[in-house]
Amino acid sequence: MNFPTDETGQVLAEMQQAGVDLSLTHNVVFFHLFEQESQAQAMADFITENMKDVSVNVHPDETPNVWDLDCTMQIVPSYDAVIKQEADFEQLANKYSGYNDGWGIEA
Repeated sequence: MNFPTDETGQVLAEMQQAGVDLSLTHNVVFFHLFEQESQAQAMADFITENMKDVSVNVHPDETPNVWDLDCTMQIVPSYDAVIKQEADFEQLANKYSGYNDGWGIEA
């Protein structure tokens, strides 16, 4: 399978080369960063109330004074599905003064 040459395409190509079956449903985690815990928690609360298929985890980042919000959902990690979900989460994160920090598949 060929993927676009952007970052998402490269990650999917590496996963495929590593033997991950991208035609199956996986737990895909979308990562977001915030300067304040309250911002991350506000987005987590919104997701919990409005997106029942997404589980959330707020925790301190390795970088001081940065908070992570991990959003996990079960999807088939196609290029289009990942790009769309990243865009949807990015729009939501912006409302809470956060931003996307990539994605991955739970091992």
